Amino acid sequence: MVLRIGLTGGIGSGKSTVAALLTGSGATVVDTDAIARQIALPGGAAMSGIREAFGAEFIDAAGGLDRERMRALAFSDDTARRRLEAILHPLIGVETERQAEASSAPVVVFDVPLLVESERWRARVHKVLVVDCTEATQIARVVARSGWTAEAVQAVIDRQASRARRRACADAVIFNEGISPEQLRDELRSLWQAWAQAATGQPPHA
Repeated sequence: MVLRIGLTGGIGSGKSTVAALLTGSGATVVDTDAIARQIALPGGAAMSGIREAFGAEFIDAAGGLDRERMRALAFSDDTARRRLEAILHPLIGVETERQAEASSAPVVVFDVPLLVESERWRARVHKVLVVDCTEATQIARVVARSGWTAEAVQAVIDRQASRARRRACADAVIFNEGISPEQLRDELRSLWQAWAQAATGQPPHA
């Protein structure tokens, strides 16, 4: 049996760090954000639909999606956001399943930032792992790494599911705040051992 884990968390929660640790443990991680970026590159599968729906002003000089312009539109216009999602989500779904089916790992982790907001995802995974921290920490981390203003980060947080809603949907929660990288690794290792044994019926080797 291949165990399918949904990994999610708010911006700045440390979800990417957890995904990297899971990859190191032997899981296949399917990154839906990476797929979304790939299909909106020059020549990507989404580009003809984006051009048709939004016009040439949303295409950058190289022929890919102008991400900054589209981000501004999507945050200010829910109708435009839904139009973009209608183009991207089916394509992301196809590539997600292709990558999952190509994996030989006993555990496949689907890294989905908006898993809780998308009802279809909960039905596609066996368990949900949420990476959590306070909003203040989210803001501080994103400002430090990206140069965004605190207000811009807060706007993203406000668009995402609340911490309470994510935690309510979780089968496991990692509170990634005030712990060392080693403590994070140890906490995740315990989960990994349980998952790997559930998938294979055998105690894990690592």
